[in-house]
Amino acid sequence: MDTHTANYRVPLFCAVTLLFWFSMYTCVPILTAYVESMGASNKMAGLIVGMYGLSQMLLRIPVGILSDRMHKRKLFIVIGFLFSVLSGAGILLTHDLNWILFLRVAAGIAAATWVDFTILFASYYANEDTTSAMGTIAVYNSLGQMLGILCGGWFADQYGWESAFLVGAAVGLIGMAGSFFIVEKFEDQKTPITVQSIQEVASDRTLLTVSFLSILFQVLTFATVFGFTPVFAQSLGATKLDMGLLTFCSTLPTALASWIGGRHLARKLGERRVIILGFILSGLFTVCIPFTSTLWILIVTQSLAGFGRGFTSPVLMSLSIKHMAPEKRATAMGFYQAIYGLGMFAGPLFMGAAGDWLTLREGFVIVGLLGCATAVLGQVMLRRVLGSGRLTNMASAASSKHV
Repeated sequence: MDTHTANYRVPLFCAVTLLFWFSMYTCVPILTAYVESMGASNKMAGLIVGMYGLSQMLLRIPVGILSDRMHKRKLFIVIGFLFSVLSGAGILLTHDLNWILFLRVAAGIAAATWVDFTILFASYYANEDTTSAMGTIAVYNSLGQMLGILCGGWFADQYGWESAFLVGAAVGLIGMAGSFFIVEKFEDQKTPITVQSIQEVASDRTLLTVSFLSILFQVLTFATVFGFTPVFAQSLGATKLDMGLLTFCSTLPTALASWIGGRHLARKLGERRVIILGFILSGLFTVCIPFTSTLWILIVTQSLAGFGRGFTSPVLMSLSIKHMAPEKRATAMGFYQAIYGLGMFAGPLFMGAAGDWLTLREGFVIVGLLGCATAVLGQVMLRRVLGSGRLTNMASAASSKHV
């Protein structure tokens, strides 16, 4: 493939990725507060937010396996945009909590196709550059979320709750149009995924280790910034726009840290140290949430927690696939993302239950302490797999050069 085409497809792919997550996240800063304004309890609000993760947990493994068997990534990316548009447009049109619950399942179906975004983008790079590739794609993931969050909060503040869902659906349509022009990379020499290969992937020690850690990482993320931190901000007097700014300021450092951590720090400090640093930052500044008394202090603490999320996420994602043969990568990524979907479901569900049975303040302390404990646990678990030599370039012979 010539240089012009190579330069064309990577920027396009990054733009499409940004639009995808923009469309998915315009509702994030307001969704919990929105459904509670319609009469939902904390527990019901947590369930609605959590269904997004549960549907991903159930679907990402089948999506990964189908993608590997069909040798198609772009098709699933287009389908992801379709469900993102349906989710945003549906929530715009209904005021029934049960329908909103179902539509968050549709959003989860859309997010399940993230498997194919990551695998197709990684296929453009050599195997030894997987961590760098994941750092790059994570930046556009975070930028899309960040811009969607900011615009969603602003539109909701200016034109009412529903306008955020309308903007998300409209941006999703634009992104879907762009997704038809991304380049599918198909390798004729790849062998089809088999039942035995699926079993090998599912029992891989490294994959299971980083997937388990990612469950706890997603609990931290979806219990706080994408769950109940905006609700806590309301208790400090935050407006809809303030909630958007809070989530924006929490996500901007995540984008910066994804770039720094995935592309630079992981090489200098080592992947294990970057992951542990991320958990420590996220955990400590989650514990700080209930002790903040003003909105700007809350924004500062959650910005620092955002750096932790940005350090951890792309490195864990890279470790899930970099040692896998190319024909197993989408299946491995499907397993990884499906397993961490449990954390996306459990985090907001736990915080919702804590809000009804205890207090949100106590829930934040418990989740933050869990993050700090995970840093210690991760130190032990990652030392075993990273120190065993398992993460060498096992698939280097089959990997492709950067194009």
